[in-house]
Amino acid sequence: MTESLIRPERLAPGARVAVVAPSGPVPEERLQAGLDILRGWDLEPVVAPHVLDVHGEFGYLAGADADRAADLQRAWCDPDVAAVLCARGGYGAQRMVDLLDWTAMRAARPKVFVGYSDITALHEAFAVRLGVSTLHGPMVAAADFLKNARAQGHLRATLFEPETVRTIAAPGGGRVLVPGVARGVTLGGCLSLLAADLGTPFARRSARGGLLCLEDVGEETYRLDRYLTQLLRGGWFEGVAGVLLGSWAECDDPDLGALLADRLGGLGVPVVDDFGFGHGEGALTLPLGVAGRLDAGAGVLTLDEPALS
Repeated sequence: MTESLIRPERLAPGARVAVVAPSGPVPEERLQAGLDILRGWDLEPVVAPHVLDVHGEFGYLAGADADRAADLQRAWCDPDVAAVLCARGGYGAQRMVDLLDWTAMRAARPKVFVGYSDITALHEAFAVRLGVSTLHGPMVAAADFLKNARAQGHLRATLFEPETVRTIAAPGGGRVLVPGVARGVTLGGCLSLLAADLGTPFARRSARGGLLCLEDVGEETYRLDRYLTQLLRGGWFEGVAGVLLGSWAECDDPDLGALLADRLGGLGVPVVDDFGFGHGEGALTLPLGVAGRLDAGAGVLTLDEPALS
């Protein structure tokens, strides 16, 4: 059963925040632009030592697995750091997640953790291994965060004044696939990463009791079909309370809506699409591990408590 997780403390002006790169390489100019935004919020960003590294053999990785893991662990265990913000996604979190000392990280004070896309592997690990709520939200060196006022504003409000964004409404009301109201605890992220996690030693066994949040980018419809079918066959959707679907950026197939209805409509739970989180423009920040109420017909998620304490 999916349960509410420990909510870290909200940020205050002057807070020290660490920027890490657990996955793909980070363009320096984008990083600097993102750091300037954080400084404009009266935060003190500290860039981890290996953020600008590029793996010597596999150029899609931001440096060596051990170095990326060390950066994340050091930031999480630093008592002077109030939040750990991912610079970008890409690929690589799965390669380093088992290199983290989870015992040491459990001993550290819970803090804000933000990212999306490939960072889904870490959202799941933080939930299962640490019992800590995280934020599925914009990343420091991602184009949408740098250019979009809605993405910036919603993340900033979540970090500093989370009580003001307890009600999260899908832009335009969303698109109802199955109407209804459901209660549960938010979980999820990038669909392909959730499917890839299935069967690994510390993976969540099912989404039972959860409000499952799914999105992805650049996938052909048959691949999305495969991920959903794999999770269905593995029993991962058993007992899920409701489903929120975010953006499907660069998944430009007119059959996509029919696929989502085909694979998810039979679950017998409320399902709403176009909820506005993920890889799309102006992405909303979605807390994971927080109890709430989904009204699929209205396209509204109401959290029982603010995302951060």
